[in-house]
This record gives sequence, C-alpha cells and structure tokens, in this order.
Amino acid sequence: MPARRPRRRLAAALAATSSIALFASACTGSANNAAADDPNAEVTITFWHGWSAPSEVKAINDNIARFEKAHPNIKVDVVGDINDDKLNQALRTGGSKGPDVVSSFTTSNVGKFCSSGAFADLKPFIEKSRLDLGKIIPKTLLDYTQFEGKRCAMPLLTDAYGLYYNKTAFKAAGLDPEKPPRTWSELLADAKALTKPKGDGFEQLGFMPNFHGYETTTEHYLGSWGPAYFDANGKSTVGTDPGIADMMTTQKKLVDELGGYEKLEKFRTSFGDELGAKHPFHTGQVAMQLDGEWRLGMATDAKVPFDIGVAPMPVPDGQEADYGKGYLSGTIMGIAPQSKKQNAAWELVKFMTTDTEAVVSFANGIRNVPSTFDALKSPHLTFDPRFKTFLDIAAHPKSNTAAGAVNGATYLNTIQDFALQYEKGGVPDLAAGLRQTARQIDTDIAKAK
Repeated sequence: MPARRPRRRLAAALAATSSIALFASACTGSANNAAADDPNAEVTITFWHGWSAPSEVKAINDNIARFEKAHPNIKVDVVGDINDDKLNQALRTGGSKGPDVVSSFTTSNVGKFCSSGAFADLKPFIEKSRLDLGKIIPKTLLDYTQFEGKRCAMPLLTDAYGLYYNKTAFKAAGLDPEKPPRTWSELLADAKALTKPKGDGFEQLGFMPNFHGYETTTEHYLGSWGPAYFDANGKSTVGTDPGIADMMTTQKKLVDELGGYEKLEKFRTSFGDELGAKHPFHTGQVAMQLDGEWRLGMATDAKVPFDIGVAPMPVPDGQEADYGKGYLSGTIMGIAPQSKKQNAAWELVKFMTTDTEAVVSFANGIRNVPSTFDALKSPHLTFDPRFKTFLDIAAHPKSNTAAGAVNGATYLNTIQDFALQYEKGGVPDLAAGLRQTARQIDTDIAKAK
C-alpha cells in the first residue's frame, strides 16, 4: 500500500455520484458560531478520517498526541478508514455518535459540502483566531477549500502532480536524462524515442496518454493549461476556453502518434495494479508517467531497477515561462455542523492545518506535500531530495486545481466522458462537442441548485 491513498478523479467521481442524494437533504446549517461551547471545558471530540495503513494511522495518532498535550482539556477519539459515503451519511443524519471533526480526500466535493451546509462555516472561527490565511496557505489550496466565498474546509496536506521518467531508459534512447521534456511537443518527441514496439504491442511505451490510463484524467492534464472552467456568472467555459480545446487536441495527437487508441488500450490491459509493485512505471513498461507525489515513495519501495527522474509536467508550446506549475488537490478538514463542541473541534482543525510542526510531521509520516508556506520551506522535512520538485509545484503561483461546483465532481465526469469519446475518434467536430458539453454542465448545475 502507498503511504497515502491517491485521490484519483475516478474515486472522486464515484464518491460524488453516490453522494448526490445524501447531499440534497444534508443538514442546512445548524448554528455554528464560535461561542457555541466553552473553549476551556473538559471535552472529548470525535475525529473521522480516511487513512487506514499502519504508517498513516501512526502519523495521525502522533499528531493527536501532540495536540492533546498542547490542549489538556480536549481529548480526541479517532475513527479511521472512513470514506465519503460513511461521512455523508453521518453528516446527513446527525446524532450524538457522529463526528465533530471530519476529513475527506475529495476536493471536488467542496462546492457541495459548502453550498449544502454539510460542513460548518469556518469564518467565525477563523476571525476569532485572527488568522490571515493568505499569509499561511498558498492561494490554490485556499481556493479549493471554499466555494462562492464560503469557507467550510481547511487544507490538510496537498497532492501535487508531476512527471516521473525513467532516466536509464532516457540514456538508452540517446536522450539527456537531466533534460526532461518542458513542453508537450517535447514530451511527444521523447515518448516516440522511448517507445519500443513488440509484435502488435510494445516492449516499452514512452508515455501512456489514454484517459483510462492511471492518473491521466482530463483535469490532471488541464493542470498544464489552468482553465477557469466557469465564468463570473457560473456558466461553463468548456466550449469557449481555447486551452481546453488545445489540451484535447494535444492529447489526441499523443494517442494517434504513439500507436493509436486500440493498440494503446490493448497494452494498457497488461498493466499491474496502480497501487502495487507491478505498476507499469515500476516494471519499465511505461517510461514516463503523469502521477502524484506518492509515486516516488511507492517506486522506491518497489525497488525499481532504474534511476527515477522527477519533473513538473510540460506546459503548452509557447508558454515555457510558466514551466514548473502543476495540478494540485489534497485532503480537507472541516467541522460537522451538528457538533455541540465546535470550539474544541476548531482547535483540532486549526492545529492540524496551520501548526508548522504538525503539518511537517504529518507530511513526513505519509509522504505528502505540506500545505502551508512555513511547512513547505521547513528544514525538518525528511524527504528524498527529488521530492523538492513537488514542493516547488505546490508553491508555484500558477499551479491550479479544478473549480468547485454545487454538484461536486459531476461536471468533471461530463468532461471526462466527452474526452473518452474524442480520443477514440468518436467526435467529428471538437468545437461543437465542447459547446454541447458546456450546455450539459450548465443544465446539470441548474438542476442541482
């Protein structure tokens, strides 16, 4: 198991889809002012989280022990391995057995969490604590933990997506292993040089571009373009943003020139599990891989027989000045609106998300990217030196994430469904298809409001 479960778009999509009905009737705003309970009272709060691996659980418990030492009047009951379905059900039904503090891996659900009242509004707590979040946390992380001006979550740790590449394979192909591709044209050229055909398949594929591939989702690709997704009136810009069309044509060119959709899909079915030692990057089947920061630890643990290179994802041709940016997501924390112990709950949220020692120790424990400026530059980070690439991506001013929406990841599913048809040649008119996709997104959002 990885040190941390990747938050893949597919997992987010499934969570969002199964949660729509629950959110529709979610609690809509139990009063949550910052004076609701005595902050100095002896109290026990319950914290629900999704981690389950031994190293993950230890990292959580170590931080809880630090918190309880600093707050002797607050005890924390920790419940792990909680997915979004369990969380949503508890937030919907309320009751004394539910959580006070909650966490989720699904940043794409923040719009739903905030707009439905499923997570409590944190504004009064932030104001009471006099936190200037803009000086503590990078803007992209602040953006994906609020929706339409309402902050209902705080970023815990971050995932940054970059490019892994097989330096040994680069040398064998006559490529400079210290010069990974910086533009998508360069990536295509390198991928062709790295590809070794074998029969009707491949001995080695330079890069797996297909949208069914591991982590090669539309929003992860779009991190290189940084679209807004919606205009100031909340209308989808999928049909009008040239960056989205450019991403689609760039990805389709990769598919066509690296062997074609059918051949690539056939090769993809030979891949081992994404979370296991037989991941295609580990085995050398794929020489370059779009992936999150957790892959470095997983590949190291798998004892791959080659040198691993790590770099930011390429940028569109002509935008080389933006090189270094990437797609970000992460874990979020919030307060259950039904909680009668919200002051104590806030103390835990504040500690876990803004205390530098807490953030650094947790990042070290599960090999994720820290979520505050001070933690990102802390000398106490104990990562592999190559991990700095992901710290730099997280701090890059043009790194980005998918926009929030009242129906969570539904609009991302719609874009992905369209992209799956386009890459296989099933869309004769890209521009018309993107306009229709935008109309579908607008219709779905209108229904969700």
